[in-house]
Amino acid sequence: MNKVMLVGGGKIGVAIAQFLSGTGDYQLTVVDRDAESLARMPKEKVDVRKVAIENPRDFAAEIAGQEIVLSATPYHLTATIAEAAKRAGAHYLDLTEDVESTRTIKKLAEGASTAFIPQCGLAPGFISIAAADLARKFDTLRDVQMRVGALPVFPTNALKYNLTWSTDGLINEYCNPCESIRDGVRGEVPALEEAEHFSLDGTEYEAFNTSGGLGTLCDTLEGKVENLNYKTVRYPGHRDIIKMLVRDLRLGMRREILKDVLETAIPITYQDVVLIFVTVSGWRGGLLTQESYAKKIYAQDVGGKLMSAIQVTTAAGICAMCDLLAHRKLLQKGFVRQEETRLADLLANRFGKYYA
Repeated sequence: MNKVMLVGGGKIGVAIAQFLSGTGDYQLTVVDRDAESLARMPKEKVDVRKVAIENPRDFAAEIAGQEIVLSATPYHLTATIAEAAKRAGAHYLDLTEDVESTRTIKKLAEGASTAFIPQCGLAPGFISIAAADLARKFDTLRDVQMRVGALPVFPTNALKYNLTWSTDGLINEYCNPCESIRDGVRGEVPALEEAEHFSLDGTEYEAFNTSGGLGTLCDTLEGKVENLNYKTVRYPGHRDIIKMLVRDLRLGMRREILKDVLETAIPITYQDVVLIFVTVSGWRGGLLTQESYAKKIYAQDVGGKLMSAIQVTTAAGICAMCDLLAHRKLLQKGFVRQEETRLADLLANRFGKYYA
């Protein structure tokens, strides 16, 4: 039985604990500084520990004896937890969308005796695996376009949006620069720009640049693709309001105020849908060809508990990677990119099946 420590007891942390504890194959310990978050954890097969993360050295002592550490915390704790895992000799996985945090983890992975696998959620995470799977079918790539959205099924406010995951992560995506490859040149573009509109199954959507969704695909596909980009999907009109808040009112420079505004005004919902849309074009057999992957995933019951679609997809992603790692189907040391995982392997996994 693998000993796993989950750091972070928020909305996604609860889902991860539900998934892993339900298997009976993991000895799970959940760590959080908030007693109320720990109280929401499953009552069976889960140990809880109230701990405040101060520095890597002290937290490494908390990790001692664990084989795998899963981080479901805000991005600003990522580097501290990853360094602590390295000190303790544990494998490390996280859900971060933060580009700088991932660069730090990549450096920590150099010479490590354990695996470091960041960005194991939906986007980045599953979306990179799906895009890479399509890309392998082409002789030469031209465009790789990735679109992901977590949306309320019944939008009721002007934003046509409800909070479904980390508010810190959401703000990070709306404010930070976005990596991309354009005409073969790698660079950064501003968030909230390059808006586009499309229709899927009769519903109208908009999509625009957000940070972090590409994961490490720029590293993997640089020099192999002409254009690579990632955009977040929302209902039409959302982007303009967010841009007004972030740019015109300059709340992008006062993120704590923006976080308070969003969490005070916008309720969470468990009635959501996750939209995944990947389009790849290129040459195959001498013909310019396009192929797409599209999926909608809704909220559902997991182990007798209703989970939102974003909880299901994010938790399933990191739990599947944890499972593949524990069964030695992933590299056991060094830096591991999401797109190194085969889509078929992930979908065949007991957690990955939630994407199937």
